[in-house]
Amino acid sequence: MSSLPTDPSPDSTLAFLREGYRFVGDRCDRYDSDIFQTRLMLEPTICLRGRPAAELFYDDDRFVRHGALPMRGQRTLTGVGGVQVLDGAAHRARKAMLMSIMTPAAIDRLGGLFDDEWRARVPVWARSGPVVMYDEVGWMLTRAVCAWAGVPLAGAEVAPRTADLHAMIEAPTAVGPRHWRGLLARRRAEHWVGDLVEQVRRGALPAPEGSALRVVAEHRDDQGRLLPRRIAAVELLNVLRPTVAVDRYVVFAALALHDHPQWRERVPGDDPASTSFVHEVRRYYPFFPVVAARVRRSFRWQGHDFPQGRRVLLGLYATNHHPRLWPEPERFRPERFTGWPGDPFSLVPQGGGDHFAGHRCPGEWLTVGLMKRAVGNLTGTMRYRVPPQDLALDLSRMPTRPPSGFVIDGVRRIG
Repeated sequence: MSSLPTDPSPDSTLAFLREGYRFVGDRCDRYDSDIFQTRLMLEPTICLRGRPAAELFYDDDRFVRHGALPMRGQRTLTGVGGVQVLDGAAHRARKAMLMSIMTPAAIDRLGGLFDDEWRARVPVWARSGPVVMYDEVGWMLTRAVCAWAGVPLAGAEVAPRTADLHAMIEAPTAVGPRHWRGLLARRRAEHWVGDLVEQVRRGALPAPEGSALRVVAEHRDDQGRLLPRRIAAVELLNVLRPTVAVDRYVVFAALALHDHPQWRERVPGDDPASTSFVHEVRRYYPFFPVVAARVRRSFRWQGHDFPQGRRVLLGLYATNHHPRLWPEPERFRPERFTGWPGDPFSLVPQGGGDHFAGHRCPGEWLTVGLMKRAVGNLTGTMRYRVPPQDLALDLSRMPTRPPSGFVIDGVRRIG
């Protein structure tokens, strides 16, 4: 039996918060191993990276999600009792509900709404001064996903609802005010959409057939029962919140076009090139750093013991930047995805494995579709300038984004 490399620190929580996205990958490099053990929040934790590790991590016969995600993450990001922490039949039933919303036609319809929002804003940007793309894209995605999901949203609600969704995304690894804002935002958001679910169930609010609001309100669990109001609110927010989180990827795409302007001429009207560009944005830029599980029952893998109940983290950023999996991982090279057949365990920015049966993000196809729409608009419907600003990414901040939010000015419409 080989010895499991172990971080000598008595607890690495502060190091994880200080190093952020690089924590797992840097230690794997240090120990020349894709697996090591450390202590996080005083608990022994095994950390993994790489394709074989991802394939192992998404084996539901070996791992469970219940009890893996810290409560501070559930109380802010995912909601307590959401699909992310379920296992077995309960997970399959809840995941099937969410996947039923993510049909190609539905994704295309959301993309059309996002396009409409974008094109309506271009003349406004052209008349205004500097525009913060992170703010604008967040508001556009909030309006688009609420219209798509059947969620009523008055104009005055757009900014505060977007702010709450952002606060939930920011809060899990934060301490102090940023975390407290996430807690309050989660409470407000669950109350908001919980009321809508109740209105649909009473027949007081019509919701379109197949809309997320109606599907969640009418869904029954594996025992044939309607979801409790709070759980229904959690799952409806698990549609709204990740969709709005795509604003980070859109900003990263704009940043990539700024840093690699040759791609501005390659992506318009070329679907393979646009797809490759979007995949490389998702691989190269940091989204969420890790995902967590617990060992279902003790086993041995590659000579290493995995005790029952042990917490295990898969490094998503570390896997997407693995030098043996992705040659020259620190170079932005969309051409690496030319003709790529797809692999559920190598490109894992939103998790790995099977979308339908496993714990991979149900909104991944939606993410790719919205990003391609955004890239099409950035390159095909408008021209703009990028004034001097701070665009450096702080990899200790999780999730991260350019401090400026990516400011543009001199917008003019083309096409």
